Amino acid sequence: MKLYAHPFSSYSQKVLIALYENATLFEYRNLEEPAANAELAALWPLKRFPVLLDDGRCILESSTIVAHLQAHHPGPVCLIPPGDAGLEVHMLDRIFDNYVMTPMQKVVLDALRPVADRDRYGVAEAREMLNQIYPSLFYADWAHEIPAGYGRLRAYRARLLNHPSIVRVVEEARPFRHYFPLGAPARD
Repeated sequence: MKLYAHPFSSYSQKVLIALYENATLFEYRNLEEPAANAELAALWPLKRFPVLLDDGRCILESSTIVAHLQAHHPGPVCLIPPGDAGLEVHMLDRIFDNYVMTPMQKVVLDALRPVADRDRYGVAEAREMLNQIYPSLFYADWAHEIPAGYGRLRAYRARLLNHPSIVRVVEEARPFRHYFPLGAPARD
């Protein structure tokens, strides 16, 4: 099994956490390497990641990869519970991806644009969505810090950042923090 991913990508980290939780064996094709990028382009012309190559089958998108791991490489940690609990996990996964990560990416990608091409209105909308949804936990908190009044959320984020598999992916990503265009805060 090969995983095409980048250690600084939150979507890659979602899959890495799932792999690490069950000590699943895989080859990490780090997209910092040109050869891994060329392989990814041959597998998936859009070059979006993460991508899992498992026994010749190309699995796209982090949530689908986690579901694939649960179905085809289960381990001692149940990644997606059965029944209604699994539906709840799926719903929360889609909420995080669509309503936390998408607006966070709007703020981050806007910072990469030339000043003349920035989208102040779109960024303001994205920040407002984050304020409304804010179970944002890592990079989104860097783009738009969780407000001080969200004490329980801040505490939850702190607890997650102490979980061993999450500590591992955060540390693996540490050398790439310079990629974050808004500047990585020293607090994490």
